[in-house]
Amino acid sequence: MVKITFQPVSVQKPEKDNDADKITIPQAHEQLVPPVRPRKTYSLMRPHCFIFGLSVIMTVLVMASVYFYRYYVPLEIPEDSLFHCRVLFEDTVYAPLSGRQELEENVGIYLDDNYEQISVPVPHFGGSDPADIIHDFQRGLTAYHDIALGKCYITELNTTTVMPPRSLWELLNNVKRGTYLPQTYIVQEEMEVTGRVRNMRQLGPFIHRLCFGKETYRLRRRNQRQRIQRRETKKCHSIRHFENTFVVETVICDRF
Repeated sequence: MVKITFQPVSVQKPEKDNDADKITIPQAHEQLVPPVRPRKTYSLMRPHCFIFGLSVIMTVLVMASVYFYRYYVPLEIPEDSLFHCRVLFEDTVYAPLSGRQELEENVGIYLDDNYEQISVPVPHFGGSDPADIIHDFQRGLTAYHDIALGKCYITELNTTTVMPPRSLWELLNNVKRGTYLPQTYIVQEEMEVTGRVRNMRQLGPFIHRLCFGKETYRLRRRNQRQRIQRRETKKCHSIRHFENTFVVETVICDRF
């Protein structure tokens, strides 16, 4: 008689089968968040920021160059607008018995910019200070730089004694071939200091360039009937110059 036996069959599956059948369900927050990618905004903005910054720097440099050129670089003028003058005149105010005196100066006329610049060297006869003078017809101002004192004086342009650039240019061209201008006379104007000038830019580029770094004061004209008292003569100084058919002696009384 044959005996048949059966081995028990295990119902457990191998672990690898369990892992294969396992289903993973993602969480809610994992479904909403997309995969993180590198941002390109910064890389795209960088060239634009660089170009903008470069344009700002270039603009500042251009403006600074224009300002420096306008206020500090002397302008060149054609040779036919430069004049060397020697004028004979009668001093009937202070030296009526001394006979004729001579005034020498260099004149530059800027027709395009509508101003005149006069340089008066140390006079041969004394009694006057060397000076540089600017008559700015565009702004209606006159500036006297007294070289002996190292000071600048600003006043309103007196168009009754100062010829405009075109008229003065024509006058000087008419006598340019001669050594002397026709004999003339002298006119005196009296000025007094009223205060210090703080804002130099309001004077315009030409006067600003002349008076930059110097003590600068404002002037006002005295009444022509008012005479300079003898006690004031030590505080006053004069500048003789020529910008018309006569010589002008500007007497400046400085209280500072």
